[in-house]
Amino acid sequence: MNVNNERYVIGVDFGTLSGRAVVVRVSDGEELGAAVHEYAEGVIETALPGGGTHLGPDWALQSPRDWVDVLRHAVPKALAAAQVPAEQVIGIGTDFTACTILPATADGTPLCETLPDRPHAWPKLWKHHAAQPHADRINALAAERGEPWLPRYGGKISSEWAFAKGLQVLEEDPEVYDRADRWIEAADWIIWQLCGAETRNVCTAGYKAIYQDGGYPSKDFLAALNPAFADFTGKLGQELAPLGGLAGRLTAEAAGWTGLPEGIAVAVGNVDAHVTVAAADAVRPGQMVAIMGTSTCHVMCSDQLAEVPGMCGVVRDGIVPGLWGYEAGQSAVGDIFAWFVDTSVPASYAERAAERGLSLHEHLTELASAQKVGAHGLVALDWQGGNRSVLVDHNLSGVIVGQTLATRPEDVYRALIEATAFGARLIVETFEAAGVPVEEFVVAGGLLKNRFLMQVYSDILRRPLSVIGSDQGPALGSAIHAAVAAGAYADLGEAAAAMGKRETAAYRPDQERADAYDRLYAEYRRLHDHFADGGMHHRLRSIRNEASA
Repeated sequence: MNVNNERYVIGVDFGTLSGRAVVVRVSDGEELGAAVHEYAEGVIETALPGGGTHLGPDWALQSPRDWVDVLRHAVPKALAAAQVPAEQVIGIGTDFTACTILPATADGTPLCETLPDRPHAWPKLWKHHAAQPHADRINALAAERGEPWLPRYGGKISSEWAFAKGLQVLEEDPEVYDRADRWIEAADWIIWQLCGAETRNVCTAGYKAIYQDGGYPSKDFLAALNPAFADFTGKLGQELAPLGGLAGRLTAEAAGWTGLPEGIAVAVGNVDAHVTVAAADAVRPGQMVAIMGTSTCHVMCSDQLAEVPGMCGVVRDGIVPGLWGYEAGQSAVGDIFAWFVDTSVPASYAERAAERGLSLHEHLTELASAQKVGAHGLVALDWQGGNRSVLVDHNLSGVIVGQTLATRPEDVYRALIEATAFGARLIVETFEAAGVPVEEFVVAGGLLKNRFLMQVYSDILRRPLSVIGSDQGPALGSAIHAAVAAGAYADLGEAAAAMGKRETAAYRPDQERADAYDRLYAEYRRLHDHFADGGMHHRLRSIRNEASA
């Protein structure tokens, strides 16, 4: 192979706590160098930077400076690690969490730069759930009016999405709302910084901003929510760019940040979960990809349009041009395990883990894996971060049933792992009951490292699990989109086949354990349905919020 003739692309994945860049060879998808940059501000949850204004319950913000710093630091480091000439890089692609959205001026300046003491001037991270009352109003009005777009979102839109967050800004800080010429996804804002052109991608518009059949919800509908909200869609942008498309060319300023050649292709923005489909070469109908990390996002393509209860959305061209793209998800998965380890495990466990050179997660996993199915006597609901699918209610909360004075941390840890797998099974069953078959279940994301967890999922789902062949799924997927934008491949299907990586049936279910889990799953469904109306959860949250005011 003549390395002098090779071409390369950069993929940049903007996550919840950090951003990572990877250098990828265009010909075969080989990842040659990577770097991570941790956000200085991370997730802003209690007070604005500098110890300023206090934030209320369920807030989650980010800083745009953190995002630009990823371009300044991670991209040059990845390029240096790859040891490839910068002049052979032909394109850059990016992905973001969503809905992570910010108010900005007409030239793209984030309002938090001029109004740093106003919480609503800052970007709202995907897991900002303080807009739940606004989402509830949107859903109630849409159901009352029979809005045709509502079934495309499983009957409910989420508090995480653009309209609920925008309505919250309007009603809690109308000055910030009025000064925001743009209400723009971070996925599109970062592209603006790279190529100097404002674009809006079809993925975030469709899944997070209720764009269906050529338009957003009507002005009449928005005015019924609040007369001042009628023109909200004017802040969103009307022209949508296709995935894998060319957003523009790298500016001189962005070339200076990244060390990349000015003028290379910049791919249209995208969402972290959705680009991972290409990285796993899972762009065909029936392949559901579960990106499992702090949360889990389930995405898949289909040639059929169906209404799936509780799905996050179905969008034409939303994952791969020419197909319907479906999305569902679980608001917290890895976050649940981290919460439990951080808050509920005795020091003696940490000491024992340290003595053996294990992390606390590894120690608990080892202990949990020694149990037989059902031996802990527990069943849990995976709602510590609310429920994204299929109930679409972020004011729900976790439940653990069956605890006694003999219950140990490893028992609860295993029950929480099982609860997230039960939640995934319910999502798969809901899709198939709606006429959207799941023919292959593909796993990506950081939780792949836990082999016990993967086997539990295979047993509970009663199906083989395929796994992505990359530790950097979103970044690789963004790189694949960059290759298409640069003209190296005709379309995403061709690029995914050449550059994507997947091991089929890496985990297979054990029949005996699967049968035992069916009994526990039946109890999970009973518990799920009992608490599905959220009455007790909502009342408790209301009491908490009043006490915290």
